[in-house]
Amino acid sequence: MTTSRVRTAALITLTALAAVTIAPAVSATPKGIAWGPCPAGSPSGYDCAELEVPLSYRDPGGPRITIALGRLPATDQKHKRGTVFTNPGGPGNPGRFSEFQTASLHRQFDIVGFDPRGVGASTPVRCFASEAELEPLKRVLGQFPITVEQETRQIADVREVAASCGRNAGPLLGHLSTTNVARDLDKLREAAGEPRLRYYGLSYGTYLGEVYANLFPHRVGALALDAVDDPIAWSTGHRPQDANVPFSTRLGGFRDADRALQAFLDACAADVRCAFREPGTDLRAKYDGILDRLEATPGAITYQDVIRRTHNALTDEADSPALAEFLQSATKSASAKAIVTPFDSALGGGGTICADTTNPRDPAAWPKAAREADRESRGFGSYDTYLSLPCAFWPASDPARYTGPWNRPTAPILLLANGKGDPETPYSGAKRTERILGNARLLTLDAWGHGAANRSKCVDAALDAYLIHGRLPARGTVCAPDQKPFDPR
Repeated sequence: MTTSRVRTAALITLTALAAVTIAPAVSATPKGIAWGPCPAGSPSGYDCAELEVPLSYRDPGGPRITIALGRLPATDQKHKRGTVFTNPGGPGNPGRFSEFQTASLHRQFDIVGFDPRGVGASTPVRCFASEAELEPLKRVLGQFPITVEQETRQIADVREVAASCGRNAGPLLGHLSTTNVARDLDKLREAAGEPRLRYYGLSYGTYLGEVYANLFPHRVGALALDAVDDPIAWSTGHRPQDANVPFSTRLGGFRDADRALQAFLDACAADVRCAFREPGTDLRAKYDGILDRLEATPGAITYQDVIRRTHNALTDEADSPALAEFLQSATKSASAKAIVTPFDSALGGGGTICADTTNPRDPAAWPKAAREADRESRGFGSYDTYLSLPCAFWPASDPARYTGPWNRPTAPILLLANGKGDPETPYSGAKRTERILGNARLLTLDAWGHGAANRSKCVDAALDAYLIHGRLPARGTVCAPDQKPFDPR
């Protein structure tokens, strides 16, 4: 199943075992980008570069780190209109080889992506100095507990992983907030010679865009934010008591995950091509029966496997046939394959998330929040909640963290896009964000899944019109997907 839209499943950084090297101080003024060939094995058609930026923008003349960039040049260089910068989400997803472009954008703009600080080919955070220190991470990666015994083990392992980061990561760990990523992005804009930022961000990339728009409102050219994170829910919560709720629970994605599941089951019941379909059978009851059995007696797969794989599949309607086949096989545990979470999926932004967000410091808050969330959305509540458990123990904070205001007006209206059933960034949060930001308009995709681009000609045309010409869809526009869930791709 396709997982490219899924945000990083673990909020813990996993990298190679070497130490971080931070360059000594040099001039803090960008001097342009020296594009050249990309490393062997990179996607074809891209140029690559590195740009030095301050480790701390409070000390711009101090130590430096590098940001790795990738450029997909405009196909019509003679009539090139500029640069579109992109971020694919996470946080913690490498982004220098952008997967976002339409034919029109690719023709008229260079598409530039970057690996955010701490990630990929940029100066990385390195948390582990030995193979032994990796063992707790191997146990928790992609997992969430459903018993008291598992809760105890998960908390102990995550505590040790956070301690390893504190011992080994060095000064970069205290400078990973989205504020610093946004300032890096502004340096990239300046070095590329762009007077204002033209940008597409997906998922966490929308939060990066929201921070940028409020730090640099007069440098906004066109910001298209797809699969929208509510910036207040992300950073602090809307109410004082939200400080006692894990941020990944506050976001409320589990509620739309449940709505997406029901939409999938409804589509399955109405389509003879769905392998999970069983005439005369309540498919929600059939699905719950799988979870009941695995919760009591795990087999070749576990309760967690089913939740994780179902959640991941619900990020893209195109995965509906594969999800139906998996669930049908899971009705007999011996015939279904377990999920193996590759270490690569853990590359990421634990430091960014914990630097950005208010969370409880008592790890007991996570089991409590998970159980409450599961009452609204079985399994998905725990899956979401435990993503942020490292923040209970995170050994660093970033004094540059941004917590608002979020309503600074920008001359261009920001374009937001969200599906009605997004298991990662709920539609209700996108509607709140339209009201929260100083100047924004929401485009709706009438489908489930994570992200609206590349799923609807209506959405893609709106993105083109906005990023190329600054034209917005009419307020309240709703787009239909191009294909139904079980149509062949």
